[in-house]
Amino acid sequence: MYLNKVEICGVNTAKLPVLKEKEKMELLRRIQQGDEEAREKMINGNLRLVLSVVQKFTNRGENLDDLFQVGCIGLIKAIDNFDPNQNVRFSTYGVPMIIGEIRRHLRDNNAVRVSRSLRDMAYKAMQAKEALINRNSKEPTVEEIAKEMGAKKEDVVLALEAIVEPVSLYEPVYSDSGDTIFVMDQLGDQTGENDWMDEIAIKEAMKNLGEREKRILSLRFFVGRTQMEVAKEIGISQAQVSRLEKGALDWIKKHI
Repeated sequence: MYLNKVEICGVNTAKLPVLKEKEKMELLRRIQQGDEEAREKMINGNLRLVLSVVQKFTNRGENLDDLFQVGCIGLIKAIDNFDPNQNVRFSTYGVPMIIGEIRRHLRDNNAVRVSRSLRDMAYKAMQAKEALINRNSKEPTVEEIAKEMGAKKEDVVLALEAIVEPVSLYEPVYSDSGDTIFVMDQLGDQTGENDWMDEIAIKEAMKNLGEREKRILSLRFFVGRTQMEVAKEIGISQAQVSRLEKGALDWIKKHI
């Protein structure tokens, strides 16, 4: 992808057509009647939709041309399966289809491969865990699971960790009235020795914040508390902590 030319897969995206919703519905009705020309026009008229989805995956280190092509497959599937008689915008249906196709591609082409034997052990460990919970009505330890299986504790730990899918720090875990909490918000933050100059600048900027915002940032970034811990200490919800923290940080960024 050449950012200056806005090109991807050899296509100058700046020149791509943009269809109105009424035009899309008319094309989709023609497509249902077997009109191949309408199908081609519908695909070309929604390539910008694919591009907008692909841009959400730019931090994965993947080839954007490849992701764009995969996204186009998702677009075509959406076009072929969409029912224009439903009171739904095409993009509402198409975006999840495009995202699903890209995620499937990323999952199937993941460089991290788990051996069959390791997967089998992990599934046996999960079965043993479930059996122990049903028998004892409590969460078993790794040692108990290993004993139930007749396996080594280290092997069980390795197997279970191998099948855990990595989670992005920006994966949303909760949303309340537009206040989204991400995985990274659940983690504490420790200031390293090399960040002392940044710490001084932040503390200086914090002087102009309200008392509650000061306390939240202090607990979060200088003490290393999680948002959940801060919320409990201050007596507000985690969503409120998240909103106040983001607002305070935005203010600081403008004044440092």
